[in-house]
Amino acid sequence: MANRRNMLIGTGAAVVVAAAGAGWYFLGGRTETASAVEGAAPAPAPGAQFDVAKLMTPAGDVKDHPLGPLDARVVMIEYLSPTCPHCAAFHTDVYPGLKAEYVDTNKIQFIPRPFMRNVLDAVVFMLAEAAGDAKYHDVIDTFFKTQAQWATSNTPADAMFAVAQQLGFTKESYDAALTNQTLYQGLEKLRDQALNDFKLQGTPTFYINGKMLTGENTLEALKAEIDPLLA
Repeated sequence: MANRRNMLIGTGAAVVVAAAGAGWYFLGGRTETASAVEGAAPAPAPGAQFDVAKLMTPAGDVKDHPLGPLDARVVMIEYLSPTCPHCAAFHTDVYPGLKAEYVDTNKIQFIPRPFMRNVLDAVVFMLAEAAGDAKYHDVIDTFFKTQAQWATSNTPADAMFAVAQQLGFTKESYDAALTNQTLYQGLEKLRDQALNDFKLQGTPTFYINGKMLTGENTLEALKAEIDPLLA
C-alpha cells in the first residue's frame, strides 16, 4: 500500500490527500457479497429501516446526482465504491436491467452515492464531479468497466490518468480536479455519515425508501422490494 501511495505522488491527488491529512488508507477487504469497511458500527438487523429524510440529506455538501423523477414514490440509494469488485459486478450485471425497467420508465429515483474507501476512490469521485452533471455518471461507469486495469495496477496514477484521458481529461484538468480539498473533506464527511448514521457495513449498500439491503443483490431481489412499493 505504501508503494501505491508513492505512485500517486506527483499527481494532483497527492495535493488533496496531503492537505486533508488523510495519507494512504484502504478500508477493509472483501466479504462474500460486499466489500467490508473498517470503522463500521455493529450491524443492524436485516432489513433495518432508516429515516428517509435523513438519507436524502447527504453530509459534507456533496450533492447527489439522481437518475429518474425527483417526485418518484420509490427512492433507491446505493452507496458505492469504485474500487469495490462487488459494486462493479452490480453495475455491470444488474444495474442495466434495473435502469431499463424502473429508472428509464420513471418508476423510481435512483441515487448512486459516493462511499470513499481509499485514495483511488477519491480520485474517481473527484474526476466525476469535475466532469459536471452531464458526464458524472459516464465517469463512474467508465471506471467501473475498467476497474481491472487500474484498481490493482502497480502504477495506479498512470493507469487512472489513462482512463481519464479516454473521458476527455488533459493533464491540466486532471490535476485541477484532484486539488479540490473542500470536496475531499466533504467525501470524508459523507463516508462518516454512512458509517455512523446509516450503519453501513460494506459496499454496495442500498436503501429503498429507507430499507437497508446489503451486498450485490440480484435484479429479482430488488424487484421484490420495489414492486410492492409501486402497487
